[in-house]
Amino acid sequence: MPGTDPVTSAALAADPATALALLREGVLEIHGRLTDASNAVLYCTVTLDGLTAPCVYKPVAGERPLWDFPDGTLAGREVAAYEIAAATGWALVPPTVLREGPAGPGMVQLWIEPDPEAPELLALQDPAGPEDGWLPIVRAEVGEGRVALLVHRDDRRLRRLAVLDAVLNNADRKGGHWIGAADGRIYGIDHGVTLNTEDKLRTLLWGWADQPLPDEAHPVLKALLADLDGPLGARLAPHLTAAELDALRTRTARLAETGRHPLPSADWPSIPWPPV
Repeated sequence: MPGTDPVTSAALAADPATALALLREGVLEIHGRLTDASNAVLYCTVTLDGLTAPCVYKPVAGERPLWDFPDGTLAGREVAAYEIAAATGWALVPPTVLREGPAGPGMVQLWIEPDPEAPELLALQDPAGPEDGWLPIVRAEVGEGRVALLVHRDDRRLRRLAVLDAVLNNADRKGGHWIGAADGRIYGIDHGVTLNTEDKLRTLLWGWADQPLPDEAHPVLKALLADLDGPLGARLAPHLTAAELDALRTRTARLAETGRHPLPSADWPSIPWPPV
């Protein structure tokens, strides 16, 4: 498939102007379906002016109803998550658009081919405590009465993703919902269940819970707040309700004011299932 080698895939993802034009205007061709997803997720290619790249197409018509999210809104939330991530300057979400496709309107996102040489970011370790360079998530049963400690790396890229997830109110940051690209970047994917008005943060990135935010997060959050009352807010308005936009501003302001990573909620499961 054109563009599926990790180096080419990473290079296109790092050029959002080209990638977004391709996704918006290119000819979309469906090649198959990712059958392990709960909603319709179609593997496609998109072609424009001789450039072809793989992408994921999630039609609104293929979204399963959820009790806590309005019907038909997941594709728009994915686009909103991309816009917010792009506004941080951290490039943590692949280029994503909302457009018409063969199965109707839906989210189209650039496919990120995983780097097979990328180091693992999750591990199971001795329950007595994490090894150097790793942070604990939770103790987990691994069969036959054995217990291990699930850990993630103490990694700057993952920490940025944890800050973004707190802003997005991400209800589903599983271990399979980030991809290591060939240029060393990490891209988060699957942001359909984000940006709810109620606190629903559910993630594996609890290793920094209640720790002070990294210094680089403070100017990012300040700029994000200003942008939400300007161009970013206008770009998000077609995808979110006024109440959801207000909740986004409130979360971002609270994160900036406390200056700390959030703690798991006592009223909501803090670990997604399955976790990976």
